[in-house]
Amino acid sequence: MFTGIVEELGTVHAVLDQGDALRLTIRAATVLDDVHLGDSIAVNGCCLTVSETGSSGEQGTVDLWTADLMQETLQRTSLAGVGPGDRVNLERAVTADKRLGGHIVQGHVDGVGEVLIRTPSEHWEVVEISMPPELGPFLVEKGSITVDGVSLTLVDVGEASFTVSLIPETLARTTLGFRQPGDRVNLETDVIAKHVAKLVRAYLPGERA
Repeated sequence: MFTGIVEELGTVHAVLDQGDALRLTIRAATVLDDVHLGDSIAVNGCCLTVSETGSSGEQGTVDLWTADLMQETLQRTSLAGVGPGDRVNLERAVTADKRLGGHIVQGHVDGVGEVLIRTPSEHWEVVEISMPPELGPFLVEKGSITVDGVSLTLVDVGEASFTVSLIPETLARTTLGFRQPGDRVNLETDVIAKHVAKLVRAYLPGERA
């Protein structure tokens, strides 16, 4: 489980195309402080498993980690399009002794949206993002959404898009600071909303859980 509070911006070091899978190697620092093989790290909101660690320099400091991306991940997220040099949002799985600073995030991407419009102001920036229509029922104004692994509060929700307001901290510390119209972003809706919707659906005429 994650909280949607990005710990650092990592850099894609290498991408190995294996046909129906990818091996993704990322350069990082903070998230590798206490890393172990098998640990979970969210990359742009997608939960990945650490399968290998290594060093990019001669001093031997661990600053690289590798994850394997299966076909399901490639089809359902924007990670299929990353390449060496790309910046990515990173967050380690939360532990029981940590504050839940954002909201409950699983790292299971529900769909991919696209940045439509950026509207800057003096102290914040409003961003409109498209969404797959099937995600609409789980979004409410002032509810939570995860965009590329960042926990955000929904401002407005339409039939095919939504808006979020980004503060300077978010703009400076995450990929959302430089995403441009046309860029694809991973979306995860509130897991509580999904469970409630499924439970309610079972009691509606003509609906099945």
